[in-house]
Amino acid sequence: MSLQGKKALVTGGSRGIGSAIAKRLAADGATVAITYAGNKAAADATVAAIEQAGGTAFAFQADAADGASQRAGIEQAAGALGKVDILVHNAGVAEFATIEQDTDALFDRQFDVNVRGVHVGTRAALPHLSDGGRIILIGSISGELGLSAVATYSATKAAVAALARSWAKDLASRNILVNTVQPGPIDTDLNPADGEFAQQMTTMIPLGRYGTVDEVSGVVAFLAGPDASYVTGTTINVDGGTAA
Repeated sequence: MSLQGKKALVTGGSRGIGSAIAKRLAADGATVAITYAGNKAAADATVAAIEQAGGTAFAFQADAADGASQRAGIEQAAGALGKVDILVHNAGVAEFATIEQDTDALFDRQFDVNVRGVHVGTRAALPHLSDGGRIILIGSISGELGLSAVATYSATKAAVAALARSWAKDLASRNILVNTVQPGPIDTDLNPADGEFAQQMTTMIPLGRYGTVDEVSGVVAFLAGPDASYVTGTTINVDGGTAA
């Protein structure tokens, strides 16, 4: 229970990696609030799973692409928690398109959610964030790799890592630690290990398999906990060696 008494806010926490992060932080003792864009049933299921395991959780609707909605959701979550010790930005979208196929709308949607939503959400949370708190951004190894048909998504995740590096310096005087976790191929309902592209993707992974959501949430829990007290401004890849 290394996070006993801590209050955690996870954006995009209704399913997949975000849900796993919320459950892990709760299992480690934190009270957790999640935000979700529109899937209330999945958000309620995550809250129910945490409560059934003996934890405390809340869910609030917030569209990360909409500044007003993002700010309102953050404010509601912070109000329910009383304060924020751990802020995890997991909300994100990915659209696959080559440069010939890309459009202004696809570009804007990904930057609005993946970058602007993180920027707006962090600024909204800062007045509630405890000195000595943690900000953890969920990026992607796509931000380091040149992969076909994901240029815009990759650019958003490179921007996320850049924000974290600079914010780590901006917030060091408050001892707020800011880091990025960059998953590689992770088995989720949107990218299943037995999906259409999984066999081709697996050949790129030195460990020869997809990762699990629990392997990502474990790294997030480390960064949120006391053992990471001297870790800030860095990125940790959870990718089976794919970006090595």
